[in-house]
Amino acid sequence: MSKLTVLEFPDPRLRTKAAPVAVFDDALRTLVADMFETMYDAQGVGLAATQVDRHQRLFVMDVSEGRDEPMVLCNPRIVEKRGKQMEQEGCLSFPGIFANVERASWVRAEAEDADGTTFSVEAEGLMAVCIQHEMDHLDGKVFVDYLSPLKRSMLLKKLDKQRRQAG
Repeated sequence: MSKLTVLEFPDPRLRTKAAPVAVFDDALRTLVADMFETMYDAQGVGLAATQVDRHQRLFVMDVSEGRDEPMVLCNPRIVEKRGKQMEQEGCLSFPGIFANVERASWVRAEAEDADGTTFSVEAEGLMAVCIQHEMDHLDGKVFVDYLSPLKRSMLLKKLDKQRRQAG
């Protein structure tokens, strides 16, 4: 396993629409393992392949308290959603930036695991947010796209300032 480089906004590759996973092989399982290592190392709860410059429709997540319930979703699709919730979101591609985003409070998603076996998952709360957030990445969308132009501008200025201070 090896850590991957996470693309940071405004890298244009974050806007790439991912292609479906077509081959479920050892290379895919290696990518999944590397993505988990990268996500856990960065203290994230989810990581889309797009964020590590692999433009396949897959993401990994683990929203458990003990960080011991990893899930991989290949070719995910939301088949049902209900309710609304406003939660603070962050993103490994926007280090140190958080904002309230409105999302469905409950979702049912269908996907395939790293072996190509189809499954369904029902999620609420943080897991529902994570699924929607990571699926957005696969469509070239980022969480700040949901914000008002003013709020987005303020957050992007903050991100730019953090980078200048770190550099």
